[in-house]
Amino acid sequence: MKGSLFSRPASSLDSSNNSTIQHQTFCETMMEENIDLAEEIIKKWDLDSTKFISLFEHDRNEAKRFLESVGDLQKAMLFYMKLSTKSEKLIRAQNLMKIAIKRLEKEFSTILSANRKNLDSESVSNRSTRESISDSEEDEGMSTPHASDVAMADLKSIADSMIGSGYARECLDIYKIVRKSIIDETLYYLHVENSSISLIQKMGWEVLGHKIKNWLHAVKVAIKTLFCGERILCDFVFSSSQKIGESCFTEISRDAAVNLFSFPHNFAKSKKILSPEKMFSGLDMYEAISDLLPEIESIFGHESLSVVRSEAVAALLKLAEAVRLMLNQFEAAIESDSSSATGNGGVHPLSRYVMNFLIVLGDYSGAISDILKDWTVTAQTPLPVSYFSSPTSGAGAGDPSSEAVTARLAWLILVLICKLDSKAVKYEDVALSYLFLANNLNYVVSKIRTSTLGILMGPDWLWKHDAKVKIYISKYERMGWSEAMTSLLDNPTVEISERFRRFYAGFEESYKKQSKWVISDPKLRDEVKISLSKKIVGSYRELYEKNRGNYKIVRYAPEDLDNYLSDMFFAAKAATSGTTHEASPESSTSSRAR
Repeated sequence: MKGSLFSRPASSLDSSNNSTIQHQTFCETMMEENIDLAEEIIKKWDLDSTKFISLFEHDRNEAKRFLESVGDLQKAMLFYMKLSTKSEKLIRAQNLMKIAIKRLEKEFSTILSANRKNLDSESVSNRSTRESISDSEEDEGMSTPHASDVAMADLKSIADSMIGSGYARECLDIYKIVRKSIIDETLYYLHVENSSISLIQKMGWEVLGHKIKNWLHAVKVAIKTLFCGERILCDFVFSSSQKIGESCFTEISRDAAVNLFSFPHNFAKSKKILSPEKMFSGLDMYEAISDLLPEIESIFGHESLSVVRSEAVAALLKLAEAVRLMLNQFEAAIESDSSSATGNGGVHPLSRYVMNFLIVLGDYSGAISDILKDWTVTAQTPLPVSYFSSPTSGAGAGDPSSEAVTARLAWLILVLICKLDSKAVKYEDVALSYLFLANNLNYVVSKIRTSTLGILMGPDWLWKHDAKVKIYISKYERMGWSEAMTSLLDNPTVEISERFRRFYAGFEESYKKQSKWVISDPKLRDEVKISLSKKIVGSYRELYEKNRGNYKIVRYAPEDLDNYLSDMFFAAKAATSGTTHEASPESSTSSRAR
């Protein structure tokens, strides 16, 4: 069989071969022309033969032609490599490519360096998307584009050309040198330093506090502006290759970002320096990282940057652990306080310290909610559970995380109240002990009512403890003025002169002793004075009216007694002469009886 269904006539084969040869000849001719045209513009801008003038600043149309020539040259090289790796035309194209890349490297470096100010992180981060940059580039003929947009577009076009030509590493190295230096320089001016645990432990609190303040400012600028801007710029310039863009941003940002979060991490790990006074600094750093966490996860989302995310989360967890430790230290400090109760029954320094501390702590309720969400009261106490259980009508009612904050605050307040109770027991005068408890509990309630703690603790808690203050005041009045009050009771078996004598003796003794005592809160002081006036002066007035003409037994008018009472419980008066004021109604103002 001479032929087959799949065989072709000789004339057909010749025609096919001729067509292939003609196509190949046409392509080769076209590639040779591309090399010729590329050689013309590339050698024109050869760095070795001309003084450097930025092509992109000198003639943007010429820059566009240069980049197109590089692309055509790359196509020619690929074409000739298929034919022969030793082709003279391929070697010629490769030599021209080296000249072109050398030029592009210089242009890339120049644009990066010359536009350090235009490509600052704030300007770039304000360009919210790649599309906005591309749009501004397309609208260049309609309006004057922003300098940073022009520079970014030029960098992208050069990067695209170099990456397409197989010179991605050279492009990346140039970019990394310039932009990494900008990150390091910015963080230096933001006072971000490498602070090890041992270095932090050696710092005085004034120095460390200043560093924490610097860090709180730096971390916001670094995340919201610096790293955000660098990520946008990097992704845009290397948009032709996501892999290269990720690699680039990783290399310029990873070490600096890890170092940024190592400071709060090392602070939290330095248990030797932790104390209740440093808790708020720890909470400030915790809040800063927590608030920025979504942006941290977005900016450093590449798998190659997982170490940054891990360091931020580790710092957050360590800070939470440190805050719990310092809260325990704070509680222990309250329980171990050995200072004596105030001699005048006033507000104890411990009450002021604890409540001022808790008020500030209440302002961190969001962070504390996260940190204490699993906390439960485990301490042993002789008091009933209802005494320290979490308020049920506060802002956190029904919210487990908020309830944890409220429960913890309620517990710490309980610890304070119990400590004050133990101090009150040491008073020899029972009336003074009740006045001390009233003063201090009233101070606690007032502080809570006028701060964010009032919202957390709720109205029920305030009402219950207000009632306790009233109970303490009632007991103080009964114990402190018992002689004067009982002598006024109608008793037919006691002569009227004896009743007056007993009343004056009791009143003068109580006044003399209590002239050194204080009620710091003006509102409570007035309430006590009004109450005493009703109970003492009111009853005395009836007895006085019946016997006012008997000057032998009547020494004071009701108004005199009111004046004496109105002069009591002032802290300023009690502080005079070291709180040893000994004035009495009898010695100072007895002439006012008539």
